[in-house]
Amino acid sequence: MDEGAEHPSQRVVLVRHAQTEWSLSGQHTGTTDLALTDQGRALTEHLRRRLDGARFERVLTSPLRRAMETCQIAGFDDRAEICDDLVEWDYGAYEGRTTADIRTEDPAWELWRDGAPGGETPGDVSDRVDRVVTALLDTCAVGGDVLVFGHGHSLKALTIRWLGLDIVHGRHLDLGTGSLSALGWKREVRVLDRWNDRSHLPGVV
Repeated sequence: MDEGAEHPSQRVVLVRHAQTEWSLSGQHTGTTDLALTDQGRALTEHLRRRLDGARFERVLTSPLRRAMETCQIAGFDDRAEICDDLVEWDYGAYEGRTTADIRTEDPAWELWRDGAPGGETPGDVSDRVDRVVTALLDTCAVGGDVLVFGHGHSLKALTIRWLGLDIVHGRHLDLGTGSLSALGWKREVRVLDRWNDRSHLPGVV
């Protein structure tokens, strides 16, 4: 793209799935296919109202139940495409454990630098979310916004790679359940337009 060229104003809206039992307890939830809690389902109704009337050229969702259920309650399941590359980080031997518990054995452990034994490395995750970025760019090139339902670490990884940064920088992002974020453009530069917006949830400022 020529220097100074304007990119169309498409946005990529990211939705982290709503609350599960393990998101409440802080346990790493990768491939374990948990459902939403009753409260998570109820809070997703507020997300549905927030997105009511929004138009998207394409809707993508992780195949895991918590993301698909969030997508369904939000009212987009009838046109959502399953994207396997949006699954959560595979935590391997650390699945179901909290960071505090893991650090009783490995005090220096850092997911974004070290990955997980028996699971994915940061490079593995970077490679697969790069494929999602490519798909997003292809859709933006023909026009229209994209809506993405995914998970905490995978959406942070996707955001970092959208910005063209090394995946290790994902450690600097926090993303709450049921949140909305948006990726976009400033002229030819890919930018973070909105992050961790939970203002549609009751009791959240």
